[in-house]
Amino acid sequence: MIRRVLAQCTVSDLARAEAWYAALFDRAPDARPMPGLLEWHLGDTFGLQVWSEPDRAGRSTVVLEETDLDAAAAHATKAGAIHDGPQPGGGARILPLTDPDGNRVVFTGK
Repeated sequence: MIRRVLAQCTVSDLARAEAWYAALFDRAPDARPMPGLLEWHLGDTFGLQVWSEPDRAGRSTVVLEETDLDAAAAHATKAGAIHDGPQPGGGARILPLTDPDGNRVVFTGK
């Protein structure tokens, strides 16, 4: 039985990625399970891994459902993430972001 899901983004520069994701999530990683791997535990059963794998960096997409997309957009701006604000998508609204390697981090919600 599957009990937990961890999405993953691959990056070329772990320190740069850590700074970006820490600003986005407003906290340091929750775990460093092994060299080259950072984890943010975003809920009891889900989270995000950021993995140093330069050959595959920038080819990941993760979608995170947010309870308040406008607040998420304001926070992303404060964290330094460049975006065009929430927009229609998928029957709701989306806030597409791009990390320094080009990975897509898409928040969805109302």
